[in-house]
Amino acid sequence: MISIITGDIINSQSIKLPKAYLAQIRATLQVLGEEQTDWEIFRGDSFQIEIKDPLDAFWKCVYIKACLKTHKDLDARMAIGIGEKTYSAKNISEANGSAFIRSGDVFEKLKREKSNLLINTAKSSLDFELNVYFQLTLLAMDHWTTNSAEIVKLSIENPEMNQQQLGELIGIKQNTVSERQKRAALSQLEDFDLIFREKIIKLL
Repeated sequence: MISIITGDIINSQSIKLPKAYLAQIRATLQVLGEEQTDWEIFRGDSFQIEIKDPLDAFWKCVYIKACLKTHKDLDARMAIGIGEKTYSAKNISEANGSAFIRSGDVFEKLKREKSNLLINTAKSSLDFELNVYFQLTLLAMDHWTTNSAEIVKLSIENPEMNQQQLGELIGIKQNTVSERQKRAALSQLEDFDLIFREKIIKLL
């Protein structure tokens, strides 16, 4: 069982994408897997990535969102599909299986439901529960400032670092790191990630 994240840039048709956009999304996805085999960017503003361990799916979405929101006006909506991969190909766009189908199906609902994160596990009661939780996490994530997004990104990339060390990376004080993490609701997101993992592991 795997997870597939299908996403695109919010309001990409109405905003002028910064030149750094493609470099940023490419650099982000390269951290998470191999280009073409694990992820692809298509139509200029859309992407798809395979997360081999479905327990990691939510936290990878948090990371992708944080990376994009370090750039003003950039944000992503993402659809998680969890299921099987029944056909592998050189390019992920040519692969298939229930995880791909579920990700595509729920991606179509994102605009209709005006949500930036949804999941399809094929378990309707679980999907309903997780999607309610997702909407609560989005109350924080959708409103991250570039500073909030930056500290979330750095915290995820450097889990072994304390607040003092994170601050030294970007030239701010420890108490400023603490304030930014609180404003980003990082602790609450970490707590929910544990809940998400507990829910998903029952599917495996």
